[in-house]
Amino acid sequence: MDSTLPLGKYLASTEKKTRDKAIKSLAGFFSEGQDVLSKSDMDKLWKGIFYCFWMSDKPLVQQALATELAELVLTISSTPSSLAFLRGFWETIVREWNGIDRLRIDKYYMLIRRFVNATFRLLMRTGWNKHDCETSNNILMEGPLNADDIRVPTSLAYHISDVFVEELDKALSTDASCSPAPLAVLLHPFLNYMARAPTSVAYKRVLGSVLEPLFSALDPNVESDGETRKSKRHKLDDGASYSQLVANSTLDSTTSSKMAGPALKRLLLKRVFDIAGQPETRDSSRRKMYALWKENYDEDVDSS
Repeated sequence: MDSTLPLGKYLASTEKKTRDKAIKSLAGFFSEGQDVLSKSDMDKLWKGIFYCFWMSDKPLVQQALATELAELVLTISSTPSSLAFLRGFWETIVREWNGIDRLRIDKYYMLIRRFVNATFRLLMRTGWNKHDCETSNNILMEGPLNADDIRVPTSLAYHISDVFVEELDKALSTDASCSPAPLAVLLHPFLNYMARAPTSVAYKRVLGSVLEPLFSALDPNVESDGETRKSKRHKLDDGASYSQLVANSTLDSTTSSKMAGPALKRLLLKRVFDIAGQPETRDSSRRKMYALWKENYDEDVDSS
């Protein structure tokens, strides 16, 4: 390991000054382009970073450190190395999640939110490069959104689902000139999770946190039972309409121009239909995904 890279013992020091110095050294290391780490070195680094954050005990300190750590994703000079850093983050979070006590869980929720946002901004910087988006998706599907591995806590998947749409909208607001977000690509880990959801509760949580608010934002005028259809979980009481996401999205890398919300929603529903038909989709999920497609298809027909 390069001697300028802070060792875990400094990152996890009980002294705040030592931890702060180690983080600044880490940022300097990455900004200088010295960012190629072996898997073992990345694991050691992330173990130190995890406990560095564990030791932060005041709200303002926690917020500042969470932001500083997430910004390292964008400080790293090459996209493959940034993605390797993200993989180290998610592998560590999955491994350590069940050991986080209730007094610390909220700050780790915040850290995850910051990293989700930073990931979007990294992919925006690449112009939503297809290979980079697929690598990011694989990191999620092999880690926190792996529905087939019983060792992965479902509560972790729930939180990522809760913040996904909101953080994508926030990220898109940071650069008006960016290429439109390929929603079918970005949604793939969640559709894959729904198709393999271990329980009905897990399926409903992802549906209510990701697809329902997204569909409501893309096509807010579809009416059901005489009322504008809103997500039960995200009724947009806070006024959130995800305007940046609606105005700057497309289907995938084959459609580089921005698409109107209702048309994009219909194409996304087609993806739901297609994944429902895959042989590896659980039978219970298949029925629900077909019903989701039919319900929204019928609503579109009724509103036209």
